[in-house]
Amino acid sequence: EGIDQWQDGYPNEDSIINDINQNEAYVLEDNGKILATTMISINIEPTYNYIEGNWLQNDKYMVIHRIAIHNDQKGKGLAKIIIDEALKLHPDIHSIRIDTHDDNLSMQRFLIKYGFTYCGTIYLENKSTRRAYEKVF
Repeated sequence: EGIDQWQDGYPNEDSIINDINQNEAYVLEDNGKILATTMISINIEPTYNYIEGNWLQNDKYMVIHRIAIHNDQKGKGLAKIIIDEALKLHPDIHSIRIDTHDDNLSMQRFLIKYGFTYCGTIYLENKSTRRAYEKVF
């Protein structure tokens, strides 16, 4: 999409292997074909400790990172399925936080449509900024 979001070799094989080892890597598949992948965690996200803005709540939250959908599957509602399935994984958690690149307008539109609230700006370890969203349910 011409977005400067995943650059400098990220995500790389090591980050994916780490997700797998932490039991945080998930895929959507159909008859053995991977349609989409994501990372879902209930661990504290260090980059969310400081936000220029305000989170909606301060209780435990779920984090969804690196939603990646195969090109021929885009526009088929898979991001919504990922979030719906994430909710089933952790029914005791009532908040999801997601961040995205300033230029990732399609993800921003999706998040607003799905009921997420824009909460502010967070800073990654490399000091780049991301738009932070949260949904409480």
